Amino acid sequence: MVPDILDVHNLMLILKSMNVHSTFEDGVLTIDPTEIVEAPLPSKAIKSLRASYYFMGSLLGRFQRATLSFPGGDNIGPRPIDQHIKAFEALGANVEEEDGTVRITTGPTGLHGATIFLDMVSVGATINSILAAVKAVGTTVIENAAKEPEIIDIATFLNNMGAHVRGAGTDVIRIEGVPTLRAMNTHTIIPDRIEAGTYLSMAAAVGDGITIKNVIPEHLEAFTAKMIEMGVPLEINEDSIYVPHTDNLKPIKIKTMPFPGFATDLQQPLTPLLFRASGSSVVIDTIYPKRIKHISELRKMGASIRSEDDTIVVDPSTELVGSEVQAGEIRAGAALVIAGLMADGDTVITHADNILRGYDRIAGKLTALNADVEIVGDASLVENGQD
Repeated sequence: MVPDILDVHNLMLILKSMNVHSTFEDGVLTIDPTEIVEAPLPSKAIKSLRASYYFMGSLLGRFQRATLSFPGGDNIGPRPIDQHIKAFEALGANVEEEDGTVRITTGPTGLHGATIFLDMVSVGATINSILAAVKAVGTTVIENAAKEPEIIDIATFLNNMGAHVRGAGTDVIRIEGVPTLRAMNTHTIIPDRIEAGTYLSMAAAVGDGITIKNVIPEHLEAFTAKMIEMGVPLEINEDSIYVPHTDNLKPIKIKTMPFPGFATDLQQPLTPLLFRASGSSVVIDTIYPKRIKHISELRKMGASIRSEDDTIVVDPSTELVGSEVQAGEIRAGAALVIAGLMADGDTVITHADNILRGYDRIAGKLTALNADVEIVGDASLVENGQD
């Protein structure tokens, strides 16, 4: 089930620029790359889709070279690609950066297997290394690799196409390069644990008993453990989680970490629930300490929240007031949606396209739960797949 989000439509635009045919209908994305050609990638789509940097590794493996604008996406502080570059160079590529454009080429012998030690755990660098290494000659070993569920999912996808990727989900991944990859079956992607966590927080903050379906609870253990620590008696089933209406919540301390730790993408969506706690909660984001775009906007709504020395302090705030606020990036926008549902009066969130980049049919899902949510203006075109 591929989500109907803006990022998917931007991905299709990028594929179209390379003469890759794709269709998207009823949650199924079909991609036909048989007529792919090398072509400049559209800078607008690249700059709006952070995950576009994965084209570096995949194009390098396919054509032995890649050129694209520096990727954009959420502005949540520095996210350098130095680990990606280090990996490509270890595999035998030459990388040049100039005026926001990255050019990657290989020598006459192409990519070759190598040992890559990532200086920091990076999901993006791990995936990019895998994408390039699956077509490299010989064996590649990625050490200090990210262990996120998405890493396992992409390894499964590639292995089903004939790749030899072993160790995904551990900190050492081994890849035996293969000359070709072939699409041999349909791949079902894993549920989005960040979307699920967002709705879990929302259900606890404003719900009167809500079940979140199509989740993999094991992927959310760090998050659900914190909700239980707050006093939310979650009922965790095999592929769903029931969130009962809960009062008397306790303050907690959150420290984001690479998986299996508490995900950085979930510290903002959990923040509105922290407003209902009986004391001050503390959030320390070790991954993106500058991920604070939600703070100033929540303060406009009457929230007591502040950032001090890369630490976010969240005080009880039971009387939020509807206001006009801005979704500076996707997860900040998600926090504002939850706060808007908690607030007294109407809340207008501008730059809603940032939210729609990562939340599939969010207005429809919330309306089905009796929330009063409407997407208007240009964002409504995005929600309806017309952008």
